[in-house]
Amino acid sequence: MNEANYIWMDGTLVPWAEAKVHILTHTLHYGNAVFEGTRAYQTEEGLAIFRLEDHCKRLYNSAKIVAIKPNMPYEEVKQAHIDLLKANNFSGNVYIRPLIYLGYGQMGIYHKNVPVNTSIAAWEWGAYLGKDGLEKGISVCTSSITRNPNRSTFGKAKAAANYLNSQMAKYEAIENGFDEALMLDENGFIAEGTGECIFIVRNGKLISPPNDNSLESITQSTILELAQDKGFEIERRNITRDEIYICDECFLTGTAAEVTPVRAFDHRIIGEGKRGPITEILQNAYFDVVFGRNEQYKHYLTYI
Repeated sequence: MNEANYIWMDGTLVPWAEAKVHILTHTLHYGNAVFEGTRAYQTEEGLAIFRLEDHCKRLYNSAKIVAIKPNMPYEEVKQAHIDLLKANNFSGNVYIRPLIYLGYGQMGIYHKNVPVNTSIAAWEWGAYLGKDGLEKGISVCTSSITRNPNRSTFGKAKAAANYLNSQMAKYEAIENGFDEALMLDENGFIAEGTGECIFIVRNGKLISPPNDNSLESITQSTILELAQDKGFEIERRNITRDEIYICDECFLTGTAAEVTPVRAFDHRIIGEGKRGPITEILQNAYFDVVFGRNEQYKHYLTYI
């Protein structure tokens, strides 16, 4: 892992190696914590965080959903993202991981009286699904793991406990020789990847499932904005795994994954087995935005 100099913990910059928690930290045992994945890019005008406000809003919304009362004011945590990046003096692109968690002080399932802590870590990180994957595409399978149903968990919270589901699906995919997995919802429709939303292209139309059974994705919303700007026809509806087999293009989106093409799904070649033309247009448009090359979208960047 690319270690940095400091991690922000409850208002203090702590040396990376000293950023520790107690073994009886409540979240470690019971899984209730919320987090974000945020990126900062080295633009021509310096390092800039992409959609900081939106990520912070979702972090605090997630905390509300899982009944955690944050111990730090919203604006202080938002500013801490900036202060942390300044303190670490990064030279490359950065991934940022804020975390609101239940700390040490009480055990047992009931969590209301457990102390709450907030931390932010950041490190230099490249393409999540591989640099080659951004151009050549990745191989994906249908997971045997069903996406957490809405009747059993809070899918609109980016909560730590929700990601055991994703972790098992990812493990299954990698062990079976794939790069990533897609999970079905309880009705058999495609829900999402282990940490990404999905888009397909059929006959020039861009199609992405609604967020009924997935996290409300910030990257997905950005791609939809860009697609609208480009004049693409957009449809939000459920899709099935067999529709992906016969689509013209497929790609995954997420803060970590950015815009990653899918070249094969369940051993079926998608389109021409590489990044398709519409995927390439939207991928280039996305990187123009995050690297500050699109004036129309500069309001999404917070410069350090």
